[in-house]
Amino acid sequence: MSITGECFCGEVQYQYGGTLRDARSCHCSRCRKAFSAQASAYALIDVSEFEWLSGNNLLTSYVGKHGFGLQFCSKCGSTICGVFNGIVHGVTLGCINGDPEVELGRHIYVGSKASWEKIADGIPQYQENVSEDR
Repeated sequence: MSITGECFCGEVQYQYGGTLRDARSCHCSRCRKAFSAQASAYALIDVSEFEWLSGNNLLTSYVGKHGFGLQFCSKCGSTICGVFNGIVHGVTLGCINGDPEVELGRHIYVGSKASWEKIADGIPQYQENVSEDR
């Protein structure tokens, strides 16, 4: 089964044939700003199973000093995916069409979450990140 995703305006679309892994919600101040939300929702992918279907010419990137970054639709601003050293690393769960058949496995950087946010119990919470995958 393939997973498809797209930005808010529908111009940027992708298909992913693999299994999403290590789904997490990051509550750091940088993710809150990048996603315009209380947290990000993100899952890692196997890039060999990922394909842009349309609009990849509309992507713009923000990459930090360590090579990690995000790609956005330059038309509508949706955060589509994460990149590491120019290669797609993971996808944002909010841009997936339908059921991605994945559940958040952890909340990270809850030590810097917004003071107004309340995180529901039942999913592990970490003051920082605990994954080797980043």
